[in-house]
Amino acid sequence: MTSLIKRVIPTLDRILVRRAEAANVTKGGIVLTEKGVERMVEGTVVAVGPGSRNPQSGNYIPMGVKEGDRVLLPKYGGTRVDMEDQKEYVLYREADILAKLE
Repeated sequence: MTSLIKRVIPTLDRILVRRAEAANVTKGGIVLTEKGVERMVEGTVVAVGPGSRNPQSGNYIPMGVKEGDRVLLPKYGGTRVDMEDQKEYVLYREADILAKLE
């Protein structure tokens, strides 16, 4: 992880995810163009915020994922974050994450 990513700390219930890279070649050996490659719906959690606040007590509600977890993502949504290393990072709310993968 680069030092730039270590400095990005999501707020409240937000999660920074690095999308998995899609394969550019099919099983049959056909090379796909950028438009032919479908967006991956899987990623790795890079940074996690402290969680949302409980309105009654004011305490943070713990997050359901942690750094390093593989997660299932929605096909659309999130906020794209551009970093220097040219990988695709997206910022999601915890409620937008569909599942945690084992």
